[in-house]
Amino acid sequence: MKILHLDTNHELLINQLNDLGYTNHEDYSSSKETIEAKISAYDGIVIRSRFTIDKQFLDAATNLKFIGRVGAGLENIDCSYAETKGVYLISAPEGNRNAVGEHALGMLLSLFNKLNKADAEVRNGKWLREENRGVELDGKIVGLIGYGNMGKAFAKKLRGFDVDVLCYDIKDNVGNQNAKQASLQEFQERVDVVSLHTPQTPLTLKMINADFIKAFKKPFWLINTARGKSVVTEDLVSALKTGKILGVGLDVLEYEKASFESLFTSDMPEAFQYLIQADNVILSPHVAGWTIESKARLAQTVVDKIKARFH
Repeated sequence: MKILHLDTNHELLINQLNDLGYTNHEDYSSSKETIEAKISAYDGIVIRSRFTIDKQFLDAATNLKFIGRVGAGLENIDCSYAETKGVYLISAPEGNRNAVGEHALGMLLSLFNKLNKADAEVRNGKWLREENRGVELDGKIVGLIGYGNMGKAFAKKLRGFDVDVLCYDIKDNVGNQNAKQASLQEFQERVDVVSLHTPQTPLTLKMINADFIKAFKKPFWLINTARGKSVVTEDLVSALKTGKILGVGLDVLEYEKASFESLFTSDMPEAFQYLIQADNVILSPHVAGWTIESKARLAQTVVDKIKARFH
């Protein structure tokens, strides 16, 4: 079986696939059109987020048996069309869920304790103690939207705190010992913190908008380590200005390119200019699942799933 690798990954991925007897070719720079012209020669593709695998590409991939995505989400792949062609889809949310859980917790604690603001002030010779009085996580109600691999990993991290954890999910009976499943109404009435752990789907696009935010009974903090296009940034900024949202940690942005490899497709939007100047906003460049350990774990997960299916 011949496999084409379209993005660089941990070396163990190719090494182990070689050991299993597969033929591995690497092409990290050719255009999508060039790849499309030769893809019929391959049985498998391993990709992160370099480009979209659409119908035209899949039609050209006449011998394709699987697509391995070294990451959690599959939104860059036309999954339903791939499945009609008998292509097996592999993702690896198990590989970076722990990293995402730790990153979400780090963002939340940094917001509560104003660490980024205080750090910048001390570096500039300001010693403002009362202005940097923090808020404790204990006693708060943390709400997780989406309770799959990532949501469960974050809930597990919260076990060390005296908090109640609620989860809201479109699937029934997903709650466990770390989070109680709640209706949307109960969720919006009770939570102090909202953390997103949803894939990008038609249901989650622009999910966090003005109406959704308004429905919460209390002001709340927001963490998004999931997908940027789930949050309408202009509505988020409006809620920050009114105090309905108390602070926000964003690892992902509405303005990211589909490849996740760069930020703006055009000029910097006005709403983002507000975010980068606000003291109660923490930003990171889509790296919540991007640790030294997760790089190896993601690759290993993809190898294991290929091996289980085809070897």
